[in-house]
Amino acid sequence: MVAAANLVEVAALVGDTARATMLAALMGGQSLTGGELASFAGVSRSTASEHLTKLVGARLVAVTKKRRFHYYRIGSPLVARMLESMKAVAAIEAPPRYQPRSARDEALRYARTCYDHIAGHLGVAIADALTSHGHIVLNDDGGEITDSGRDVLGRFGVGLKRASRSRRIYCRPCLDWSERRYHLAGHVGAEICRRCLELGWFKRERDTRALQLTAAGRTGLAEVFGVRVAELDRSMQWAVDPNAVVKVPAQSA
Repeated sequence: MVAAANLVEVAALVGDTARATMLAALMGGQSLTGGELASFAGVSRSTASEHLTKLVGARLVAVTKKRRFHYYRIGSPLVARMLESMKAVAAIEAPPRYQPRSARDEALRYARTCYDHIAGHLGVAIADALTSHGHIVLNDDGGEITDSGRDVLGRFGVGLKRASRSRRIYCRPCLDWSERRYHLAGHVGAEICRRCLELGWFKRERDTRALQLTAAGRTGLAEVFGVRVAELDRSMQWAVDPNAVVKVPAQSA
């Protein structure tokens, strides 16, 4: 009965339109102020504050105070995983129906942050490349890095060691709501995202989870992961080059 009551409470919190919009904004992985979240949700700051107090109380959101501002973020990777799973379920259309997409929708489907890892068209492409080259093994239960994967990712600049007290899953698949296939999550997925941003392969878009692929990223994805990125056409197609030569950029970049 207690578990059922807790489930109802969480469902009710996430089910509110304003709170769901705030949580979706925070899934970009960045900490946002109450004012920014109020703007996203289209509510007043006082109303946003009430919503955020409830989310913090349920541990769905964490808050850090810096000077006079309060910065909010997703409470934990477990919460992020729950929200992404809900998004995947919500994306199921039965029967399928035509829904016109905006340029912003297409940008999110092409590349975006899913909490702290890369999702969308390119996120799935990276995961597929790593698995096809034998660098990682993914299944419904989890993921594992092979010896060749440790070598490639280590030279790429991915931190494969995690904090000794970390309870986070090391490597796991995450079902992509737009592609309906897996991208890479967990500690390893987060490190790949961090390194790609550090190298300037992707740029964050303002006020959205979308990631913009740069010219350096187009080259880097091909050289390091063997992902050949096609021009942004209507089909947004990509292809994995199984014969790609692994070249690792300097870690000081």
